[in-house]
Amino acid sequence: MDSKWKLVYYETVQGASPVFNFIGSLELKTRLKVADTLDLLKEFGTRIGLPYAKKLTGSELWELRILGSDSIRIFYVAIVDKNFLLLHGFQKKKQKTDRKEIKTAERRLRDFRERQ
Repeated sequence: MDSKWKLVYYETVQGASPVFNFIGSLELKTRLKVADTLDLLKEFGTRIGLPYAKKLTGSELWELRILGSDSIRIFYVAIVDKNFLLLHGFQKKKQKTDRKEIKTAERRLRDFRERQ
């Protein structure tokens, strides 16, 4: 039995996957770093910890941190049966995460749950 976690990309009602599209828009070198970090998330699951993942204070969201000068972040949550739902990807431009990025992930999580 495969003990690895699986990744689920949030999809809009129209079937678009914003996180998948965001990753695809990145330069090849950055995409490879994202892929490596996602592989770590699948392998270690909720035990991945810092410096790769950090729980957001006051939220159920986790922030996947792709290390490097690009400051790429992906918000995600754990859902049933060892699945992670990838909600929102962005390039962090300031020390503190912009509130609108968090709101986007929270809105997508609500939408996902309403459609389940």
